[in-house]
Amino acid sequence: MKAIRCNTYGPPSSLVLEEVASLNPRATEVLVSVKACGLNFPDTLIIQGLYQFKPELPFTPGSDLAGIVKEVGEDVTHVQVGQEVFGFVPHGALAEEVLVPANACFPKPTQMDFPIAASFMMAYGTSYYALKNRAKLGEGETLLVLGASGGVGLAAVELGKLMGANVIAAASTDEKLALCRAYGADSTINYTEQDLKTTLKEMTNGKGVDVVYDPVGGTYSEAALRGTAWDGRFLVVGFAAGTIPKIPLNLPLLKGVSVVGVFWGGYAMKYPKANMQNTMTLMQWHAEGKLNPHIHAIYDLADTSKALEEMMNRKVKGKLIIRV
Repeated sequence: MKAIRCNTYGPPSSLVLEEVASLNPRATEVLVSVKACGLNFPDTLIIQGLYQFKPELPFTPGSDLAGIVKEVGEDVTHVQVGQEVFGFVPHGALAEEVLVPANACFPKPTQMDFPIAASFMMAYGTSYYALKNRAKLGEGETLLVLGASGGVGLAAVELGKLMGANVIAAASTDEKLALCRAYGADSTINYTEQDLKTTLKEMTNGKGVDVVYDPVGGTYSEAALRGTAWDGRFLVVGFAAGTIPKIPLNLPLLKGVSVVGVFWGGYAMKYPKANMQNTMTLMQWHAEGKLNPHIHAIYDLADTSKALEEMMNRKVKGKLIIRV
């Protein structure tokens, strides 16, 4: 089978499309013929050796996937050969086939096409877990989303509005912010032109925001933390800016703010039943037309490097999909 391979850590241009051996599922695995793979910002980090987890070289990147079951392990009963499914893996999905843990492989709703299904789990799973389980976002609270036009950011905007919050979307261009407004943002901040801390105080009449959703890191994290309200929750989702910020710990103390880590992949593996409940809620909302992933572009497998370069250059709004 063909697969995108990372043989040495480096930029997207160092990736190669190679023939690799076919795969065989173990007892609790599902072998899926991949039809689509959704790219996520961590994919740009993992190939450079900059992610928190470093697969042993060589490896195939890619986490979000949708496809057709080719074979199941002997202990798998909830999906069958020939069934359309979607799921996620730590890496390995940018290939014609991938082995998916049974507890991370779900029947694909008929109303979802493969690109939509491959764009769903990482973005919406992360954002819903963050807002529901970690922040316990309440109706009427104010939510600030940094990097709001990206895959997880746009999902957080959409979910925050659906959960009854007043949503402030922050991004780097007016074009990106227009998309955020289309997805339900009540107000927006262009943080390349506006001072984030000052603008947040003005927008909230000095109170600050109740929840910060931060998949960006870098220089914006401290400003957002300074713009939180008393008893606020600061969600640490990721570091798309490339820099892990060093936060003065007197700020959480003085504001009574909780700094809360969000590692959805670990949660999904450790608590599969609870994650399944969240997933079923998200599937229901999608079926009701309340969630609508925004696909920026679809690339062929051979053009994966070009797609990842576009993501690294901050040109992507919503999700990028690789068609296999």
